[in-house]
Amino acid sequence: MPELKVTHQKAECLYDSYERKGELTHQTHYCPGCGHGITMKLLAETIDELGIRDRVIMVSPVGCSVFLYYYFDTGNVQVAHGRAPAVATGLKRARPDSIVISYQGDGDLAAIGSAEILHAANRGELITCIFANNAIYGMTGGQMAPTTLLGKKTTTTPFGRDKIKDGYPLHISEVMSSLDAPVFVERVALGNTKQILAAKKAIRKAVESQVKGLGFSLVEVLSPCPTIWKQDPVEAQRFVREVMADIYPLGNKRDRTADAEPHPAPAPEPALSELPAILKLPKEPAPADAAPPNPREVDYRIKIAGFGGQGVLLLGQLLAEAGMDDGLAVSWLPSYGPEMRSGTSNCHVRLNNRPVDSPVVTRSNILIALNEPSLQKFVSLAEPGSLVLYNGDSIPAEFRREDLTMHALPFFELADEVGTAKAGNVVVLGALLEVTGLLPDETVDRAMARVVKGEKWLEIDRKALSRGKQAMAASLGKEAACHV
Repeated sequence: MPELKVTHQKAECLYDSYERKGELTHQTHYCPGCGHGITMKLLAETIDELGIRDRVIMVSPVGCSVFLYYYFDTGNVQVAHGRAPAVATGLKRARPDSIVISYQGDGDLAAIGSAEILHAANRGELITCIFANNAIYGMTGGQMAPTTLLGKKTTTTPFGRDKIKDGYPLHISEVMSSLDAPVFVERVALGNTKQILAAKKAIRKAVESQVKGLGFSLVEVLSPCPTIWKQDPVEAQRFVREVMADIYPLGNKRDRTADAEPHPAPAPEPALSELPAILKLPKEPAPADAAPPNPREVDYRIKIAGFGGQGVLLLGQLLAEAGMDDGLAVSWLPSYGPEMRSGTSNCHVRLNNRPVDSPVVTRSNILIALNEPSLQKFVSLAEPGSLVLYNGDSIPAEFRREDLTMHALPFFELADEVGTAKAGNVVVLGALLEVTGLLPDETVDRAMARVVKGEKWLEIDRKALSRGKQAMAASLGKEAACHV
């Protein structure tokens, strides 16, 4: 029997399984026939072949590339719509030994991000951009993109793109190659196997130019989008091959990799102690009314989560403001996922008697879950011994943990008793203070008076705070009686 030889397999820099969908860990979120999966594989193979996995930082913005961090086992930074070149510039300048690769779609790069990509290329930033061009806004429902072909119907051009009203399709590779600084620009396509092999060569050369320190590089990939184009995968590939490649001619637009000089090594960073003098900052005395450092040992890592409109962010802000008044080092970080439907609004709060090293709370020791989806999502990330406050009559059986202290109270129903359910977040704050004593009451009241707008709402919130403390005290009393 002849020996079997493996010629194609998953790249090592891709995760073995994809945890975005717990029940489908072998699948990406891309539609059948989508070109993103092919492009990602070509890029992943290039990273493996060049042996640069530990140096790579992938930069993915809003769009179909938004979940890249679920697939590439490399450094990953997820950024706002269109801002990948700007963030990639900062990353490369801060970490010059890294290999920074932005991965962007046409609605992202050619529309809202057109200024960022133009100026990054014009400066010759030492980054690599993979530009997936399927001539449509894919993730958000099929609006016209700057690269949409003339005559094509989209949700925003129902009668077809018109050159008078909507302008002509934007040829990004030609624009980039008209600049002096870029060292490598090429347009490739995914219309058949031959084109895919050519795309691999271009992607490798673009990344290699960064490894060699030569300058800015961009590969434009004409990519099928069967779902939004309303075609099957075979038709979509044919459209790329026979129609898009005619409008957007394939081939190299700029290649100076043979004669480009490597960028000079960056100057060494100044010492942190030298920065005030370099920036000519005046020495300012500490304000006379500044709170003295708090001597007690404090390390609260608080995750607050719920639906939008439940006051999640305000609750976190109140905790941070009161913590500052108490002389603690604090941070408050709102967190929004890219998924708009059925998502949670959440924030991270740190209270510490030492400087906060990171505002991100990955393992909480206090979890405040204002709905069941939030409890389900975050209870597994609570450290053993943590406190959990849940908005409900009881903790759902499937989410109970014996190693946590868990309390359930109907916070928003209790808020109704003092005037409005909108104060439910402050009822939670009262319950938290009662069970932990983490901040003095007078400090919290002073912060509320500063943050809450209007005497009417301040009075309601003061009542809500008191109601939360009462309800938690009664609950703790019942629990103590049950253990007697």
